[in-house]
This record gives sequence, C-alpha cells and structure tokens, in this order.
Amino acid sequence: MFHVEQKNSFSEIKACPLCGETKLSSHLSTKDFFFTQESFSLSICENCKLVFTNPIPKNLSKYYETTNYLSHNTGDNGLIGRLYSFIRNINIKNKYKLVTRFSANGRILDIGCGTGEFLNFFNKRKWNVTGVEPNSTAREFAKTKYKLDVLAEESLNSMMPDSFDVISMWHVLEHVPDLNNRIAQVSKLLKKDGTIFIALPNLESPDSKKYGKFWSALDVPRHLYHFTQNSFMKLINNHNMKLVHAEPMKFDSYYVSMLSEKYIKNRLYFPAAIINGFISNIKAKKKNNYSSMIFVVKKQ
Repeated sequence: MFHVEQKNSFSEIKACPLCGETKLSSHLSTKDFFFTQESFSLSICENCKLVFTNPIPKNLSKYYETTNYLSHNTGDNGLIGRLYSFIRNINIKNKYKLVTRFSANGRILDIGCGTGEFLNFFNKRKWNVTGVEPNSTAREFAKTKYKLDVLAEESLNSMMPDSFDVISMWHVLEHVPDLNNRIAQVSKLLKKDGTIFIALPNLESPDSKKYGKFWSALDVPRHLYHFTQNSFMKLINNHNMKLVHAEPMKFDSYYVSMLSEKYIKNRLYFPAAIINGFISNIKAKKKNNYSSMIFVVKKQ
C-alpha cells in the first residue's frame, strides 16, 4: 500500500501510488460537483507524472451512496439515466466486437461489473462469465435479474491463478485504492495468452482541457487517479505487461461534456454537449487521445 498520513477524516498521500516518488506537486483544485459539492485537490508526481486525488476520504463508500450513481442504479433515472442506458447498450455491443477480436470465446472476469448488463450480453453468447462488484445492491441485482455469478471484491484474493482468457475493467481502475496490487492481482488471474481490457478517462483529452476543473470525468473523490496514456503505460510496464491496442470510446465525450456543461450551470447543456463532444472527437483523432480510451493489454 502506498504511504499515507492520517488526518481527521482524510488520508494524505505522501508518496506516489504508482512509482513511490515523494516529490509531489499541486496540480488542480476542484469539487465533487456530482454529489456533495465538497472541495478536493489533485497532486501530480514529479517523476512519473501520475495525477491523483490527494488527500482522499477515509470513508469513500459514502460518496457512492446516491441513486444518481448510474453504474449502480437499477431503475430509470430521468433524461440523463435514459441517455446513460442508451449509450451503455451501444458500448456493450462495441466492447463485445473488440473483445472477440482478441479472444473468440472462453472465461471472462469483469471486475466492477455493476448491475451486470455487460456480462449478461456475454453470457447469452455462451461465454463462461464471472463478475466482481463491491456494491452489494448492484451485485444482488445482477445475480437476481440475470442469474450471474457475481462475487464480492474480496473474492479476487481466493481465485485460482491463470483462470481467465479475458479480464475487463470498464472505468474501474481509477476507483481502486491500491493501484499496483490490483494490477498484480489481475496479472496473476490471467492466462499466459489472455487479454486485459481497461477503459479509463483520459486527462489529456480535448474535453478535459476545455473544461478544466469542471471536467466531469475528474469525478472526485470517487476517481482516485487521473490517467494519461503515458502514466498508464508506466503502470503496465512496471508489471511486465504490454499495450497491444488503444481504442477510443467516442460516445463518452458527449456524455462527459453534458455533465460538465451542467456543472458550469449552462441551461442549454444538452445542445452544448452535442457540439463540444463532436469537437472533442474531431480534435482527438490526430493523436488518438479521446475523452475515454480502452487499453488492450497482454503479458510480456
């Protein structure tokens, strides 16, 4: 576990969670615009350039305790909820196409599987599916509605090594307190020729640069890390893994822009999001630095 210093209800990180460097600088101040409106700071490591939320609350779970947190939500949650579900269904089909480019079939582990829609899609196509989900409500929904094998997060420690052809973490790694430990766990569970799919927000995307502290994909304090492609590459290299493909998630720029426009209190947030999401994707095409990226990773 990286070095932290306890202060009241927060833990201040004194060394980089990725490389252990103690020379840290202030990067940005922002708020939890999504839920509590509390202020938070981001630090940047002067060595590996990882950006991370610092300090972090000791009780992170309370920041997920809202029905507006859509990956855990089991019902229709207004316009944004319906839009989220629509985009999620398109993304699931796109993810399936991507995964099957690297693995025709087999055993898949989805870490942070939420309410189970992604795994249900694979289950219907005769994959052997297992999910891990820390949120008990989402976990029970996936088990009850879709009859899926979904386990608590602690189960990762007791799974058999070299068990899975595919391991996926869709917008999950940025939430995990012990970054290096999670990558080590995943590497251990993956078969030698297996493939990992990791989706992350991209701190260097055009929409991130446009919105700054209002960029909704900062999502503090739920997002503990704020990756660039370079800092992600350093993480996997540390664990003897290699990047074999990077795929954009083009719909994310529209959704992220919509929330960001709401955070800056633009009443015309929906049309503004369409325009700015489109512009972000056009600008991102040159360097493949879209709002969110899927990184396809294999062992060296």
